[in-house]
Amino acid sequence: MDPEAIRAFEHARWERAASVYDASFGVATRLFCEALLDAAAVRAGTEVLDLACGPGVVAGRAAARGAVVCGLDFSAAMLAEARATHPSVQFVHGDAETVPLPDASFDAVVSNFGLHHVPRPALALAEAWRVLRPGGRVAFTFWAAHAENIAWKLLFDAVRRCGDPTGSDAPAPGGGFGTTQDCLDALVAAGFAAVDGRLEYRVWRHANAADLVAALRAGTARMAAMIEGQGAGTLADIVADIEENATVYRDLAGLALPIAAVVAEGMRQR
Repeated sequence: MDPEAIRAFEHARWERAASVYDASFGVATRLFCEALLDAAAVRAGTEVLDLACGPGVVAGRAAARGAVVCGLDFSAAMLAEARATHPSVQFVHGDAETVPLPDASFDAVVSNFGLHHVPRPALALAEAWRVLRPGGRVAFTFWAAHAENIAWKLLFDAVRRCGDPTGSDAPAPGGGFGTTQDCLDALVAAGFAAVDGRLEYRVWRHANAADLVAALRAGTARMAAMIEGQGAGTLADIVADIEENATVYRDLAGLALPIAAVVAEGMRQR
């Protein structure tokens, strides 16, 4: 695992995706915003840090609750989107592994599908602990296994059958999470108490398989690299495979694809 290679890859991908993220993959991630904010007990007056904030969707939702919000991201392009959309929210350029903010300065730290993109999530959770006040809460979301995420399963199964799962320029991943228990263990290792985690289920809608693949290609990092690593003819076969195997999820409006995320939370006691 090469942290700097991972950081460079992720940074380049999110810089590129910033302008289209909210209309593509952001449609899926924002389905979990309210559950994330509830887990961190965000309400009017709560001072919140949105870690790896991207285009500021969670920060904007927190501000709508009356919270005092600061968003942090390492992508200048994402921050430009966030500032344009949420001009009343403070946004700071910085890395989640070395947060440039004072100790004990927030009541809550949240991260919506951000921590698993950090090369060393343990460092980001340690930083979350540092900037929280005693009694403060942390919460983050992480995608559940493919068996729970049909949109993901359809893509990966199709690539396995029709394409090349290794066709990607992404470096080996860092120390991310695999299960709910991994998330809880990481919270405990960072010093958090009263840790808990649960699965939240949602439905991500698409007109067809091509629409799904386009959204994943436009608004993700590693999945986009895998999709782009397939040849044009192979990609057409992959889309056709998804279309065939997604029939059971089709209704009159198109595809209604089940997706799921772990919502993990903890508290700084001292």
